[in-house]
Amino acid sequence: MNISLLGCGRWGSFIAWYLDKTGHSVYSWGLESEKVFQDLKRERKNMYVNFSDDIVITSDLTQAVEHAEVMIISISSQALSGFMEKLSKENLHGKAIVLCMKGIEEGTGKRLTQIVGEYVDTEKTPVAVWVGPGHPQDFVRGIPNCMVIDSENEQLKIKLVNEFSSELIRFYIGKDLIGTEVGAAAKNVIGIAAGMLDGMNCTSLKGALMSRGTMEISRLIKAMGGNELSAFGLCHLGDYEATLFSQFSHNRRFGEMFVKGERFDKLAEGVSTTNALVKLGEMYNVDLPIVNAVSQVINFGKDPRQILSDMFLRKIKNEF
Repeated sequence: MNISLLGCGRWGSFIAWYLDKTGHSVYSWGLESEKVFQDLKRERKNMYVNFSDDIVITSDLTQAVEHAEVMIISISSQALSGFMEKLSKENLHGKAIVLCMKGIEEGTGKRLTQIVGEYVDTEKTPVAVWVGPGHPQDFVRGIPNCMVIDSENEQLKIKLVNEFSSELIRFYIGKDLIGTEVGAAAKNVIGIAAGMLDGMNCTSLKGALMSRGTMEISRLIKAMGGNELSAFGLCHLGDYEATLFSQFSHNRRFGEMFVKGERFDKLAEGVSTTNALVKLGEMYNVDLPIVNAVSQVINFGKDPRQILSDMFLRKIKNEF
């Protein structure tokens, strides 16, 4: 397939590398003004991957779109609306968009496919999401994992699963777009809470965090019209190891450094997603105690030890 990666950060550059390795014709697009693009274009490598000579690196969006049967977007979720305004001016008819990013729009609570649908006719330009566990640092070392592709377009997601699967990544076909998107975004918030527990030397409480977090997010998915069991799949619970425990997890690391009073200078999508989930909890009248606890700490300066202690150690609660 002819594929263009729109975004050349950690995930965008890895996906370009991966799809080139699996036999596809790949363009890697980025903004000329961004250092990550400049370095990649000059060196044809970054700290994660080395690009083969077959990958075309370009800052010309029209060129990237014209090449593509499939456009894979991998940028900050909060920048998607602005980017789609620009992308929608290109000729997208007959092409597909795949979102390889995890988030919910902070100001509106909209899922990312909803945002794309405001700018394109999804009948003519169908949209899918690619989510699930794994880190580029592990994949490039040959450590395999399983991921999921979901879409309202049945034909598209089956085609992508067949085209993208390999011994390194086995893809599953998602069956609940709402649950897949919400679960994938929400696991980053649980990852921040896990990092806070690490920073307070309370790692043993991650078991309670995992069980309660999954139930909490399943209630929200159900209220939004999705299948609550999606929270127990690859999009959410299946991504906990990579998000709540891995040294490579930006969200876990953010939470750990935050409670230690240290600054984390990389993108942690869970920060914006926390605010979006607080909004969704209010909109759908769903109690989200872990989400609200994280919000209290990062947005209102509440003592994380007090907040998390009240949540896990002091309140008498039924398990379910």
